[in-house]
Amino acid sequence: MNKFFFPIYAVILGVIITYFTKNKKSLNTKLLLSFSGAFLLALTLFELLPEVYEHLDAKITGVFIMSGIMLQIILELFSKGAEHGHVHVHKKETAFPWLLFISLCIHSFLEGFPINNHNDMLYGVLIHKIPIATIVSVFLFKSNYTKLQITGFLILFAIMTPLGTLVSSTVELTEHVAHAINAVVIGIFFHIATTILFESGDGHKFNLSKFISIILGVGIAYLI
Repeated sequence: MNKFFFPIYAVILGVIITYFTKNKKSLNTKLLLSFSGAFLLALTLFELLPEVYEHLDAKITGVFIMSGIMLQIILELFSKGAEHGHVHVHKKETAFPWLLFISLCIHSFLEGFPINNHNDMLYGVLIHKIPIATIVSVFLFKSNYTKLQITGFLILFAIMTPLGTLVSSTVELTEHVAHAINAVVIGIFFHIATTILFESGDGHKFNLSKFISIILGVGIAYLI
């Protein structure tokens, strides 16, 4: 049951962090983003990538992975990069951000698929969602949206990943289709993780804290 509840716990924790840090993006959030990006990328390389290349044709696998990368690029045209920590607050905006909401939900739904057969990926998604939920919560709490809109946004965002896992575990997919979907998700993870790692620095200067968080992320992913 943890595979259904852990992503929800991650969103709840992100909201709690936002509440107690007074809605501010902090250095700790940036370091957690770096750690989560490295952790997610390493788990994808260690767990998902070898399996899809083992079961699918190499070139077709590459096509699916590139499709995932392109899909994430398209989603970010609407989410403005919220999946890797870029959300811009418009305090005077009152219209509900449907494009942001739908893009985040599609991303969250798809990342739930590999969790069904890869328990380790659950931890990658968990660590990834905490800082993202924190940043999204900052955006929502600083906006002029109603409490009902904010609550509805966060609840639906929280349940989309478990919904993806549920669909993956209950719908009878052929092995080929299941691995193809995982390959698409690999592309999504690659884009998200590398963007986090490349963008979380300050002017391309060496940052020891960031470097240590990345090493920890890769090391822990290797050990679990």
